[in-house]
Amino acid sequence: MNVCCSSRASICYWLVASLAAWAVLATIGVFWHPLRATSAVTCLLAMAVGCFANAIKNRTYHCVLTGPLFLIAVILLLSSDLTHVKPVLVWAMVLVGTGIAFLLEWRYSRKLKRAAVSS
Repeated sequence: MNVCCSSRASICYWLVASLAAWAVLATIGVFWHPLRATSAVTCLLAMAVGCFANAIKNRTYHCVLTGPLFLIAVILLLSSDLTHVKPVLVWAMVLVGTGIAFLLEWRYSRKLKRAAVSS
């Protein structure tokens, strides 16, 4: 799979996809409390949907990494009562993982620029 780096268009696409997913999830949240509009689970799940959509349409490097990361975080937060995983650890994983994904994308973009200059 060829991947590329973030652009203004890909960021806008992610935002629109995430907001649309959030609206649908918040509507479901009226009936199922864990997905209420202000829930962290709802926000992370909407962000994951945005990342998956962005990875498919724009092949954005960091979204290939953060989409699954956000989905794992959602699963851990929803099952935290059963697994005894502390939410603070999940949020630390999300923050560190997102930072690493953007760092890897930045390094990848520099490698692409070097390859383009040397060609």
